[in-house]
Amino acid sequence: MEYQYLRLANDLERKIRTGNFKAGEKLPSLRNLRAQTGRSISTIYQAYNELEDRGVVEVREKSGFYVRPLLDKVLPRPIREKGIIEPHQVTINSHSTMLQQYVNNPEMLPLGTAIPSPELLPLKQLAREVRSAAAGYMTGEMIGYGHPTGISALRTELAKRSVGYFSREKGEEIIVTSGCMDAIDLCLRAVAREGDVILIESPTFLCYLQLIEDLNMKALEVPVDSETGFDMDQLEQVLSDHDVRAALLNANFHNPLGYVMSNSDKKRLVEIITGRGIPLIEDDIYGDLYFTETRPVPLKSFDTNGLVLYCSSFTKSLAPDLRVGWTIPGRFKEKVKRIKFNSTVVNSQLNQVVAARFLATGAYERHLRKMRNSLKKQAANMVMAVARYFPEGTRVSAPQGGICLWVELDKGIDSLELFERASKENIAIVPGNLCSVTDRFSHCIRLNCGYPWSERFEEGVRKLGVMVHEMLTAGCKPE
Repeated sequence: MEYQYLRLANDLERKIRTGNFKAGEKLPSLRNLRAQTGRSISTIYQAYNELEDRGVVEVREKSGFYVRPLLDKVLPRPIREKGIIEPHQVTINSHSTMLQQYVNNPEMLPLGTAIPSPELLPLKQLAREVRSAAAGYMTGEMIGYGHPTGISALRTELAKRSVGYFSREKGEEIIVTSGCMDAIDLCLRAVAREGDVILIESPTFLCYLQLIEDLNMKALEVPVDSETGFDMDQLEQVLSDHDVRAALLNANFHNPLGYVMSNSDKKRLVEIITGRGIPLIEDDIYGDLYFTETRPVPLKSFDTNGLVLYCSSFTKSLAPDLRVGWTIPGRFKEKVKRIKFNSTVVNSQLNQVVAARFLATGAYERHLRKMRNSLKKQAANMVMAVARYFPEGTRVSAPQGGICLWVELDKGIDSLELFERASKENIAIVPGNLCSVTDRFSHCIRLNCGYPWSERFEEGVRKLGVMVHEMLTAGCKPE
């Protein structure tokens, strides 16, 4: 049942998004809104606090609550890049290794790797569940191998969360993996082989490119819009022109653009791809981190013939180190299960028990409600900081969920050079060059919105802005 303050908060946010209240406008006072709605002062105050947590309003001392600029109203959106669409051999690993040295460096401002801050994670609850689950070692219950597809308790809880999305909901179709990339790796190896052409979005997640390179496959990048995703007519033409053997896509809060496709486009996308007998691997790792009122449905929910291989994990939403992911590979279940058994045999039971108990108690849903509000506010703060410090003409994505922000700079900017400059200032970013096998995005960067806003992040974004200004000025100087 929805609490009254949440119902009021949702109603006010809808009015803000539809333009009834403008950016910078003061919202009605507590007393005026009580007179309008009949709700108590306490309920209205809770609703305003909820909107503040979501990053929709801000409090001005001794003045009241004011509407903050919406993500999609601060700066223009990135432009969908055009170019010749053809398969490419991937050679990204030699460049991407430079990011790995910064992943666990506490001195670096973590604007690069897409991970959530420990401050957003339920550390105390997780610690309690770990202690409780570890009792299985005392009794010898968890010393041996577990089931190859994952413990029953976890698969049952995951199945409960899939009710309404997938046709089979008892857990038998689920295979537990060591994170989402492990699930994607297993699925890609199950449906494609060396030399095959794999369709991906452009820009894309750099780890997809690394995997495609390691498996000696080819990437076929299809440009996507930062708000809507694929141009379906173009996608149909691309599939007619090329011998695509599999697709690897991220339709919910795309990494790095942050968009979510509409249900009608998702349905058509699945029909276009699977209608040609092409397996579609879906990465839904950000699906639970939505900024709107409801969770977007996965591509898998439109799968009618078992050709969509669904992948996800708790890496972004619960704990990166938990390494609990899963896949629902449809008609490829037996092949995925065999590849998994031949590579890792089974997964650790301890981490699975922790995740299963966390889901069973309802703690995960309570945690997600807080985390989503925090991420939404952090994304808004990041966008506004970019608007303050970066040069005129900068374009920024308006993510509807997840933890990534895509920044499009002047085409005279080399993001690899910016990466080097930022590294010297202990600021980690992802250069756009690593999100494509082409040079289409060499003037773009990806930023991480997974950390609470602070003076340190404000200063980091300011320094980045200064660097971009300097690079543009240097590029304008005559030789």
